[in-house]
Amino acid sequence: MKVLVVLTYYRPHVSGLTIYVERLARALAARGHQVTVLTSQYERSLPLREAMDGVVVRRMPVAFRLSKGVVMPTIGWEATREVWSHDVVSLHLPQFDAAGVALRGRLLGRPTVLTYHCDVRLPRGGINPLANVGVNLANRLAAGLCHRVVAYTQDYADHSPFLQRYMDKVQVIPPPVEVKPVSRAETARFVQAHRLAGRPVIGMAARLATEKGVEYLLQALPIILGQFPRAQVWFAGQHEDVLGEADYAQRLEPLLRAHADHWRFLGPLEPTEMAAFFKSCNVSVLPSVNSTESFGLVQIESMMLGTPVVASDLPGVRQPVLTSGMGRTVPPRDSQALAEAVIEVLSHPRKYKGKPSEISPRFAPDTIAAQYETMFLRLLGGRLAVGPV
Repeated sequence: MKVLVVLTYYRPHVSGLTIYVERLARALAARGHQVTVLTSQYERSLPLREAMDGVVVRRMPVAFRLSKGVVMPTIGWEATREVWSHDVVSLHLPQFDAAGVALRGRLLGRPTVLTYHCDVRLPRGGINPLANVGVNLANRLAAGLCHRVVAYTQDYADHSPFLQRYMDKVQVIPPPVEVKPVSRAETARFVQAHRLAGRPVIGMAARLATEKGVEYLLQALPIILGQFPRAQVWFAGQHEDVLGEADYAQRLEPLLRAHADHWRFLGPLEPTEMAAFFKSCNVSVLPSVNSTESFGLVQIESMMLGTPVVASDLPGVRQPVLTSGMGRTVPPRDSQALAEAVIEVLSHPRKYKGKPSEISPRFAPDTIAAQYETMFLRLLGGRLAVGPV
């Protein structure tokens, strides 16, 4: 089967969406399918075409940006060629170009599946209000034209105003999650390198972005330090020059300076380092504030490595904790509740130990790719069939 995957950003860009798509594309390729990723050349230094882990990546030149989106003048022509030469199309929202690609899928008779990763809510200011309207309109047109809509959880689908319009098309498929095996020695070296032995560690893996609720962890920190005065937060992920988040970073600066002795930015980490990071943490947190967070892949990574989680009680986001028992959920934007939950988990670690070995198989990339494969084959097997698979 020839699978065309379309999204705005792909590797080396790092976000939950790009990690999801990379894992899915690699897993589909490993199952014997021909996978092409059509994406943006968001940096001119990136090659227009390359092979990555058995996946062909095609990048379209970018003329200019609109907030976090990009405008690619040649995407229409190339999308027509690529849709025509593939059996199925896998779209990943949000993206400006989704509607045009979905229309090509309909006109050319190629089954088109839309994976809805999250709602769109760009920060205030500049052209973002107009960009919000444009992306939401493109998403709605794409969802109307596609044949299936994939949601991470039924919880999120039931509470998303966007997904509720297309419930007859919605199919729930969990996200693909994997962690690199990491030895005790590698974990010990990671701890030693960051000079954190003997200190309670609160981990947060994210971009420094508005929807992540970083300020609420910063506000909770004095309360946590009242019980655990040696505690320290490790923040893994991009924290400098995050696209569209300069104003947010500036607003956080006073709080970050005030807690500099208990806050460490580790920057983006390689997969083995991420595994060592989660193994080294006593608890990880996901204090997201709105529906632009639909799940939080990092929660599953943390749990797979035995580290409990404190997460916001939001649709989809709360599911990993509720289904595993490995942590606590708290109301979003509530620093006091966040602090109390972190203190509870740090004080009673065995209570939230859970069964990490039961989590991994459900989210294994091959397991998720098999579910996509079954969905694709069903669409191809009926009146939408476009040739041999």
